[in-house]
Amino acid sequence: MSTVPKNKEELELAIETAFDKIFKDYQRVPAELSRTLGVESGHKAGLISVSDSLAYLIGWGQLVLNWHQLKADNQEVDFPATGFAWNQLGELAQHFYHTYQDWQYDDLLQEFESVTQQVLSLIKASDAQILYQAGWYNDWSQGRMIQFNTSSPMKSMRTKVRRFIKIHNLP
Repeated sequence: MSTVPKNKEELELAIETAFDKIFKDYQRVPAELSRTLGVESGHKAGLISVSDSLAYLIGWGQLVLNWHQLKADNQEVDFPATGFAWNQLGELAQHFYHTYQDWQYDDLLQEFESVTQQVLSLIKASDAQILYQAGWYNDWSQGRMIQFNTSSPMKSMRTKVRRFIKIHNLP
């Protein structure tokens, strides 16, 4: 499989594979270390916690689901999110961290799994042809937008979480 999914089946596989790998890594982190700063953020925020990294992935997954629902309801979608422009992704990440700051680690893990399953259900219910037709958002297809905001950040975040695991000598 190419690193960039080109059809419905490859997209499902990319998300399932990325999720399975990072979820196993998250399960290695004990709850008592989940709020310890030590994961590199991608948005000049310095170091974030493992819980913040989960909040980031949950937040983007929720946005994907929201975009789809708004489009299905023939409503305007404010990309990437209401109140945020594409050049404000660092602020959007901070919003995700804040939204989930009081959640327990186990609850974050369950929410991440739930959101990922909802995204996979969305893909399974989508027409394979429509999923990869250009123009869903500007020149981007719906499938590409899903991939940009689910499996790609999961893969990127996994590298950072694995560094945290190594630094803390976690089994």
